[in-house]
Amino acid sequence: MTPGSRRLATLAYRRRVFPQPHFGHPRSHGTSLPVRLDRAVRPTNISPNRADSTSTFRCTHSQSVATDRRISGLLSKKPHPVEAAGDPPSDGEEPATEQPVPDRPATYREVFSVKEYRAVFAASALSWIGDYFAKVAIAVLIFQDTQKVSLSAAGFAISYLPWILGGPVLAALAERYSYRKVMITCDVLRMCLVATLAIPGVPLPVLLGLLLLASLLAPPAQSARSALIPLILKGDRYVVGISIQATVAQAAQVAGYAAGGAFSALVTPRAALLVDALTFGLSAVLIAVGVRSRPSAMKPEHRSHLLRETGEGFRVVFGDPVMRSIAFVVFAAVAVVIVPQGLAAAWANDLGGGAWRAGLLMASISLGYLIGTVVIGRMTPPRLRLRLIRPLAVITPTVLIVAVFQPPFPVVIAICAVAGFANSVIMPLNGLFVQVLPNAYRARAFGIMQGGMQTLFAVAVLTSGVIADRVSVPVVVGAWSAAGLLLTLLAISSWPSQRVIDDEIAKVKASNAEPEDDGAPEAAQGATNAHRQSTAARSGQSSDDSAPARL
Repeated sequence: MTPGSRRLATLAYRRRVFPQPHFGHPRSHGTSLPVRLDRAVRPTNISPNRADSTSTFRCTHSQSVATDRRISGLLSKKPHPVEAAGDPPSDGEEPATEQPVPDRPATYREVFSVKEYRAVFAASALSWIGDYFAKVAIAVLIFQDTQKVSLSAAGFAISYLPWILGGPVLAALAERYSYRKVMITCDVLRMCLVATLAIPGVPLPVLLGLLLLASLLAPPAQSARSALIPLILKGDRYVVGISIQATVAQAAQVAGYAAGGAFSALVTPRAALLVDALTFGLSAVLIAVGVRSRPSAMKPEHRSHLLRETGEGFRVVFGDPVMRSIAFVVFAAVAVVIVPQGLAAAWANDLGGGAWRAGLLMASISLGYLIGTVVIGRMTPPRLRLRLIRPLAVITPTVLIVAVFQPPFPVVIAICAVAGFANSVIMPLNGLFVQVLPNAYRARAFGIMQGGMQTLFAVAVLTSGVIADRVSVPVVVGAWSAAGLLLTLLAISSWPSQRVIDDEIAKVKASNAEPEDDGAPEAAQGATNAHRQSTAARSGQSSDDSAPARL
């Protein structure tokens, strides 16, 4: 028995035989309280400044409980370490460690607590509503002036052309300048162009040309916004943030189309265009006030030809095994789910006709997607989301194969809703894409992904529409989904393991190391150099950069 243990045991014996009075707190005015006979009192160092400095012992509840446990060990003749207060833990004890952060999704409050995100969110919502206002107003305005359906449809579809013709190249512009500056500049220019469209008497060719110019500003603006949000929202906040964005975008589409049509009918289409111009102006103000300035992702001395910079973006996305797998799964998913929406009018005609059936068919997919963004994006833990990527990717084409059996209308609504829900796999894929994407390539990578999706939308709808002229719509949807299932299985067959994904995330975190101030972006350029090394190594080329390769 150690001297300390022997002394404590002696104290316990004396305590039982000769009860001692308790020396209370100096503020107790000398009153004493009864002390349990089976509880020993632990010696402590008494400060000379205290009123009870002449006392030898002082008892607190926590100390007495600890002493009870030590004495119990001594009386049962079991070895029990006795340590003075403040001593380090003995060799057999583990020091207290910080509890790990639970694997839970971020909350809406955590997302909206970020001031910059609130500004970007409000600006985006205004822009979306204004865009749908303008689409309805343009289509109505052209039809009123020309009475030609084809020209009206051309005015509606012209906003998608920039993404198909040169979206990735236009998105590369956002990498050369500050994301904040790109968004403000594009909003101001679009405000002026759309306001010009509202001038009475503008010739149709000029109107279409101005509309095309305004549409050309969408790829750099949207790519800059997509690249900015991961810099604002970190970790799981980003996934929840983009799920909020997707939900509000769907709601803005419904509200914008409905309000734009009603406003154009009650007032004039040109007044609706002025509303759209106003939303762009308000969006620019919100970004200017609510988002701080950051340096551009690419230094001027590292710029090259715009096409070459776009090619670097393609090499980064499709040369990286994780990003390549994500891109293939996303492209397969969107190429399948767009077909029922694109053929909704013809499919509703086969099911009994009626515009309300076509509307329900299109709304069922959107409704399923909205539910999925809440369940998958908000209520599902982050690690579980990653494990659900492959099952959800397979569910989308699988349930739509049922259409080949020409089910009744309620079953069609059900399978479309399930397909829309499973298509919310875009949320965790987007979150993972951001985690493995270097800062210096964000705008270009998002532009490549968005351009690929828009192109697939057009190709899938046009191709399936041509086939549906010769085969019934349900058979086309089912066969198209079966082909999409094969593509999806091929894409997920090369899906990287969790260890590869974790290693890639860790490497990108180390390479990004974004500075908090507005100084020169050395960290972002370091990521650029690292990816130039890695892409050159994968393609067998050499590189003059001295930064280590990311892969």
